[in-house]
Amino acid sequence: MEYNKVCLMYRNKECVVDGIRSALGLAVENMYAYGCVMDEVEMDKFTELQAESLEMLRDMEGEVFATKAANCEINDLEPITIEELGEKLRDMTHIIPYGII
Repeated sequence: MEYNKVCLMYRNKECVVDGIRSALGLAVENMYAYGCVMDEVEMDKFTELQAESLEMLRDMEGEVFATKAANCEINDLEPITIEELGEKLRDMTHIIPYGII
């Protein structure tokens, strides 16, 4: 059985937390779900509840990446370069630009 791999790409600060919850919902539906905070989006520190959502996603074999080092440090996200992200996207069955305004 082939599983879907979904990457949600967050380019808007206001949509990151909601996007992580969406990735978690996809993981609950037996999909491999990932998120990536793109470009120069500067995030605020996660609340305890938001950090728990990230941990639940990781428990379900998902992950949230960030292209900006500061976001990785403040919220314990996985660092990724644009080149590495490009490689990872080749493995995805679905790529969703999330929260584009």
